[in-house]
Amino acid sequence: MRSTPHILVINSTKVRQPVFVLGAPHSGTDLLARALKRSTGFHLTVGRPDVLRVTYAFARRPAIATDRERGAARVLRDAYADAWRISPQACGDCPAECRTLSGVPEPGPCVQARGVQRFADASPDLLYSADVLLDAFPDAQLLQVIRDGRDVVGDMLGDDRCLAWFKPGFANLDEVFPNPFLGVEDETERHRWAGASVAVKCALRWRGAVRLSARLRAQTPAEQLLTVRYEDLVTRPGRVAPDLSAYLGIPVSKVTLTGLVRALGREHGDRAVGSWRSRLSGRQARQVERIAGRELARLGYPLSTADPA
Repeated sequence: MRSTPHILVINSTKVRQPVFVLGAPHSGTDLLARALKRSTGFHLTVGRPDVLRVTYAFARRPAIATDRERGAARVLRDAYADAWRISPQACGDCPAECRTLSGVPEPGPCVQARGVQRFADASPDLLYSADVLLDAFPDAQLLQVIRDGRDVVGDMLGDDRCLAWFKPGFANLDEVFPNPFLGVEDETERHRWAGASVAVKCALRWRGAVRLSARLRAQTPAEQLLTVRYEDLVTRPGRVAPDLSAYLGIPVSKVTLTGLVRALGREHGDRAVGSWRSRLSGRQARQVERIAGRELARLGYPLSTADPA
């Protein structure tokens, strides 16, 4: 049961239908976030410290959110009350990645408060707080990004920040099991975790995320959740933009989205669709498909091996 609706006011603007961009690590949420941040009327944030502290607490210890549902919603709403404020001081605390999305590197607000109609956030690993987000903002709209897990693993293997969660000091399987954040669901996986390869651990994280995405899709009304494939986003941005505009009720420019995709290709050629074929070794690809083959097949990504199990 959702909590009682609460209207948050930021810079004299009521927060209605806030948008949250969700997905597994390296699924392409940053590209979608950049398009929204550069759309008229949107104020989108990424990685504000208050939000990260709360969402990672929920992600790593789900009981914090489920045991005190209404309290968790209030804490998250308070975090966004601070994160979404628009002022030189508040925006000066934005992390570098947030400013990179806006294309405005100088200190100071990257958006004018007077023109803001909608608020959004695309902080990492929001997916694990989806239920709390809907309790905090019952009219929220969720944007889910799905990407081939093998390409995701290829990116994760080169990201020290992602890999840091696998270190003994961060992995919390002794305290939290099953562990949605690490994707460890049974005793066999738990027992093998310490000796598992990094590719296997990345595959478990992707598998856990897409399983969570599937459950979210099943329990969320269609008007509050839109799923976008990364592959469509980068190969057919002109077709994705109208779908985003219709869902959000605010124009998302085809030209802007197409330009962002081209810039992404120039800056990060290794994020091309199917780049896992040159980035993963044969052994790593087999490991990913062994761990997450059923999910890859269910989502329509052809396997390079015959057995999806």
